[in-house]
Amino acid sequence: MTTFQVPVVDISPYTRGGTAEERAAVATAVDAACREVEFIQVLGHGIPPERVTGLTEAMDAFFALPLETKLRWRRPAAENRGYTPPESEDLALSAGVASAARMKDFFEAFNVGTAVSDHPGVDLLAHHYAENTWPDVPGFRERVNAWRAEAGRVARTMVTIFEDALGLARGTIAGLATHPIEVLRMNDYALPEGTRVEVGEDLTGMGEHTDFGIVTVLWADQEKGLQVLHRERWHDVSPVDGALLINLGDLTTRLTNEQWLSTLHRVKPPVVGGTIRRRRSAAYFFDGDAEAVVGPLDAFVDDEHPRLYTDVTVAEHIAAKLAGSRAGVLNTAAEREAARVLSAGH
Repeated sequence: MTTFQVPVVDISPYTRGGTAEERAAVATAVDAACREVEFIQVLGHGIPPERVTGLTEAMDAFFALPLETKLRWRRPAAENRGYTPPESEDLALSAGVASAARMKDFFEAFNVGTAVSDHPGVDLLAHHYAENTWPDVPGFRERVNAWRAEAGRVARTMVTIFEDALGLARGTIAGLATHPIEVLRMNDYALPEGTRVEVGEDLTGMGEHTDFGIVTVLWADQEKGLQVLHRERWHDVSPVDGALLINLGDLTTRLTNEQWLSTLHRVKPPVVGGTIRRRRSAAYFFDGDAEAVVGPLDAFVDDEHPRLYTDVTVAEHIAAKLAGSRAGVLNTAAEREAARVLSAGH
């Protein structure tokens, strides 16, 4: 039986300068990974190690605060900002799947993103660009923003690579993201380290779901827990040293008419010797302009490949997804994602 592996691609020809032939090789490798695995690890991204250290130190300082303190920074669900306490979300609902047989996702998170004030003079749908809440933790804002800047650069680089990999003119996808909804979600899988796990207990760190937008840039611990659906089976994924993980989002699936599928993934508790191990991650979501209209591009529609999706604005799509994950409303528009989840084994 073939061992599941997530392709590793060195994108330095795009981040540090490379020849046309070197960039073409990267684009070919990314296209193959997106078609075959729907998930990529990238090296050569150019983010210095001290940015990772700053991010993880900021996360650790915040998540170490008492729960009653962290709750001061909780925000309304639709704003997608601030603190999310454990067992308050069910991400599977965003993918159109409900389960009454398990507890809600036990992760806690803190979200920040681009705000109206970041785009002066642009008429924005304000609730998708809510202002940030910053906790009273020394150095938190500075370290998190330093990481956001780097992750945003990598996300835009990946969009350029996607355009090349799909044979699209430069700007075809980037033109949908001139003032994109961008969110950095910092996750802590909050069951205390050492918690005993009973055999057969169905604990979920983060339910099965797809990311909502164009592309996600993910930093993650090398602790096991992240699982990716491939050929109707769930597979464990841990990043190689220094790699970032790249998730394809739903909007890219719509644009390509499912030539590339969004990465269906979940997090199960990392268990060693019957006890939970701590795990952290930070996902940078690059989701497109709120008012942008997204549907299958003409290049991916023909007699053999009819349109699988109707056009939708980014704002409408994101709102339906957030209503599932953060407000507990089953996303009935996610029929195709739900079918993929329900076809999978455990």
